[in-house]
Amino acid sequence: MAQQDFTENGFEEKIIQVNRVSKKTKGGNKIGFSVLMVVGDKRGKVGVGLGKAPDVSLAIKKGIAAAKKHLIEVPIIRGTIPFKTSIKLGAAKILLKPAPSGSGVIAGGAVRSVVTAAGIENISSKVLGTNNQASNVYATLEALTQLSKRYKKIVEKD
Repeated sequence: MAQQDFTENGFEEKIIQVNRVSKKTKGGNKIGFSVLMVVGDKRGKVGVGLGKAPDVSLAIKKGIAAAKKHLIEVPIIRGTIPFKTSIKLGAAKILLKPAPSGSGVIAGGAVRSVVTAAGIENISSKVLGTNNQASNVYATLEALTQLSKRYKKIVEKD
């Protein structure tokens, strides 16, 4: 299900979801694929991209390119996130909590892919909303974005 490998520039790429889609046209059915990818460098940068193409390999390349365009910086302190965050995005509800050193990544499939690609070693999370992996991935990315914005405001005050 989730496939990963490292590219030459140090990013880890993970396939979250591959969907086969078809469209009715005058000449018959037009078949294509959509691939949801997570890209991260395991040092605080992570991005998510959706690639669509008639071929799976082209869709993967497009997904990687889209993910690299939308990289975000995640604050990691002693292997975990600085504080608890909760988000609701569409039907997805995600709860992310910092965990003590040595506890590991306690997260479901979609959230686990994003946080491990970011390089977070200790985190506790719960998916409270939908089972849709794509929605959960986007919600996790949004939660990490808000977390980094809040953390920057706190650091600027000090």
